[in-house]
Amino acid sequence: MFDTLILLTGAAERAVLPSVLLGHNPLLTVMPIETSAELAALSPDLLRRARLVAYVTPVIVPQRILAQLGYGAFNFHPGPPSYPGWAPAHFALYNQATEFGATAHVMVERVDAGPIVEVEMFAIPADIPVLGLEGMAYARLAQLFWRMAKWLALNPEPPPALPLQWGEKKYFRSDYRAMCEIPLDLAKNEFDQRIRVFGGNHFGISPTINLHGIEFRAVSAPSIQPPDSPHGSLSIPAMVAAREPDRG
Repeated sequence: MFDTLILLTGAAERAVLPSVLLGHNPLLTVMPIETSAELAALSPDLLRRARLVAYVTPVIVPQRILAQLGYGAFNFHPGPPSYPGWAPAHFALYNQATEFGATAHVMVERVDAGPIVEVEMFAIPADIPVLGLEGMAYARLAQLFWRMAKWLALNPEPPPALPLQWGEKKYFRSDYRAMCEIPLDLAKNEFDQRIRVFGGNHFGISPTINLHGIEFRAVSAPSIQPPDSPHGSLSIPAMVAAREPDRG
């Protein structure tokens, strides 16, 4: 009998999302967890009675957990089906995509590969920064959750899949790091694009240049607000030496 929903998400979402689910089904037990250790500690008996919902989490749910869940697992991905995997907003802006969105899908062993059950798409505004696009995607993801909350809380049956496919290219942390490794002969327009998209030191990874054994890493100067600027603050990137060369 379906009586438990395991909510795998961060601290901020744990404070809000359970009440949305309980509003549709007060008899449901909502179990918020955040870490892989908490996930591993769940008993097989509980998993047989449960559905799992992952919402903007870096935790990968292992196949053995997915196989034991009696009522399926669903992930809320802060990107459209065309951008599965790591940092979708960054790669969409780098590729100069014209639309973006949020996706809800069935979880399978491979990350961002299961049947797609809901999407919310929108046009990408001109000149929007990465954090702005991520914020828009997060807002659409919240709308998806609100829209699906009644079904997630009440219906033991899986939802029908949409006739949509994931993009062929899945992005990984290694792809992000590769974009931040700046060759010395990189064209200026490409350099500017990489700094604009990948220069925020997100995930602790910054654009770097290696020259004569010294690694130079891009950092952002303090924001500058020109008088009467309609465009908000400006951040000027700089390259600083990150380590001394080997002297052995």
